[in-house]
Amino acid sequence: MSDVQRDKQFWELADSFIQLANSHLNEVKPSKVSASALFAASRFNAFLISASAASKEQLMTEKEAAIAYFLEQYEAMLRENIDEHLARYDQPDS
Repeated sequence: MSDVQRDKQFWELADSFIQLANSHLNEVKPSKVSASALFAASRFNAFLISASAASKEQLMTEKEAAIAYFLEQYEAMLRENIDEHLARYDQPDS
């Protein structure tokens, strides 16, 4: 995630999405919350990709590169977050 500027607003936005997901855990299985969050992110990113294209042709031309970019970013973020959990795995909860 080194390409993303880690400013206060970035973390506040991320935390607000996590808080919203967590608020559903009392009524919905974690796997369904996770799947719906992932779907929402993909839907929003598809909108961003589409909205940034000047034409359908440009969207079709740039589609695979955009998908590759988002897959790469997601993998990097997921790996970083799992590594953070691994680093704290044996520590008692604070």
